[in-house]
Amino acid sequence: MERKQIVHNAYAIVGQLSKGYDGMMKNESLLGRLANRFFWQLSGSRYESFVRQAFQGIPKGFSGTLLEVPVGTGVLSLPHYHRMKSAKIVCLDYSEQMLQQAMESPAARGLHQVEFVRGDVGNLQYLDGSFDCVLSLNGLHAFPNKMAAFHETYRVLKKGGTFTGCCYVKGQNRITDLFVQAFCVPMGFFTPPFDTAASLEERLRSMYREVKVTRTGSFAGFVCRK
Repeated sequence: MERKQIVHNAYAIVGQLSKGYDGMMKNESLLGRLANRFFWQLSGSRYESFVRQAFQGIPKGFSGTLLEVPVGTGVLSLPHYHRMKSAKIVCLDYSEQMLQQAMESPAARGLHQVEFVRGDVGNLQYLDGSFDCVLSLNGLHAFPNKMAAFHETYRVLKKGGTFTGCCYVKGQNRITDLFVQAFCVPMGFFTPPFDTAASLEERLRSMYREVKVTRTGSFAGFVCRK
C-alpha cells in the first residue's frame, strides 16, 4: 500500500474518532488531558504555550488571504477565524472525512470568509504567490512527501508572505519519541523521517529570508518570511 493511502486511511480513522481527537487537541476531555500530559508533555501552562506558539505568526486584525493545510477537524483554527472576519481563508485537507468534520463542526458556523477544499499539499492547485499567509498546524510531521510540501507551501506564498505553524520534532523527549515510533507511525498518523528542532530551522533558513523557531515540549513553532 502506498504511503499516501496509509495516511489517507489514518485520517479516516481520526475522523471516526473525532471527539477523542478534538478533546486532546483542545485539552478538554479527561483522556485528552492525560494523553497531553504523559505522551506529549503538554500539561498545564505548556499546553497554553503550545497554542500560542501555533498561531504566533498571524497578527491581530489579519485581513489578507490565508491557506491552512491541513485543516483536520479545524478544532484549533476555526474558532480563531471568528476573529478574522476581513480575511479570505482556504482550509485544505486531503481527507474527505476530516473536511466533513470541519465543515459540520459548530465552530464553522458563521465563517462565510472560509472555503473548504480537498487537495494535496504536495501538489497544490493554486498559482504562484496566491496567499499572504500559509498556516500548517501539526501537518509537516504527517505529510508523506515532506519535500513536496515544503516546496508547494513556499511556491503559493506571496513575496513578503508568512509561513507559520507548528509540528512535532524528534529528540526532545524520550517518551514522546517512543510513542511516535510505536503508535503514531504504525497507525499512519505520522510519517518519517522527522526533523529535529535544529534541522527544521536549518531547512527553513535555506528557503526563507527570515526564520524564527520556538519550541514547547516536542513541538516546534515557526514563523518564516518569504
